[in-house]
Amino acid sequence: MKKGIHPKYMRTKVVCICGNEIETRSTVPEIRVDICSSCHPYFTGKQKLVDTAGRVERFRRKYGIKAEDEDTEQAEEKSPEQGE
Repeated sequence: MKKGIHPKYMRTKVVCICGNEIETRSTVPEIRVDICSSCHPYFTGKQKLVDTAGRVERFRRKYGIKAEDEDTEQAEEKSPEQGE
């Protein structure tokens, strides 16, 4: 290997938004990530909606779905109408 052309390989701290910190090695001193194995639904078994750049709102606008309509429909399904 030629000397002086390779980046320095050092200990690196990977920090997730959830607060989890992992230590590894890389050429940069710190790496910040949005999701890690501690908070990813595949590893935790819990489903979490990750809205990246307003994709949910964009979908609702595209298909004309309003958030209020969903809440109203769910409330009507849970409480049967009286007087029938």
